[in-house]
Amino acid sequence: MSAPAELTTQEDIERLDLSPVAKRGALALHAAHPEVRFVSGRRTLTRQARAMARNILESGDRHWIANVYVAAAPLQDWVDEHADAVTVDALAAGLESTLLTMSPADRARVSKHLSGDAFDLRPVHGESEAAIRRTINSLPGLVKFLDREGGLERWHVQF
Repeated sequence: MSAPAELTTQEDIERLDLSPVAKRGALALHAAHPEVRFVSGRRTLTRQARAMARNILESGDRHWIANVYVAAAPLQDWVDEHADAVTVDALAAGLESTLLTMSPADRARVSKHLSGDAFDLRPVHGESEAAIRRTINSLPGLVKFLDREGGLERWHVQF
C-alpha cells in the first residue's frame, strides 16, 4: 500500500473526518498556510495498524511502538512475540488483531487518530517552517505538536 495522498484543500480537510476541534484547527492552519500538506486524519483500526507497521519497518526499530505510544504495551508485546513478522502486511495484521482485543478505552489511549483528534502533516522546511510551527502551537485546543516520533520525522498535531 502506498502512502496516502497529500491533502491540500478545504474539501480534502473534510475528508480527514476530524473531530470538531481538530477540524477547526486544520481549517485555521490551512487558511494561514495553504502550502501545508495534510497526510492523515481519523484512522480505522486497519489504517492505524498499517501506519504503525510501516513506521516499525521504516525506522528499523522493532521497539518503535514502545518508544512512541504510552499505552500500547499489548501491541509491542505482539511485535516482540512475532519476530517472524517482517513485512508491513504481517505486522499490520497482527497489530490490527491486537487492537481488536483491546477495550475501546485502551484503544483510545493508543492514538488520537482513532477518534479524529489528530492529524499528520508533511514536514515543512525552509522559509515558512518557523511561521507554520508558530501557527500550529497557537491553535485553539492543541494538546501537543510532535515533529519526531520514534526517530522518524513526523509532524503530528493532536487535540
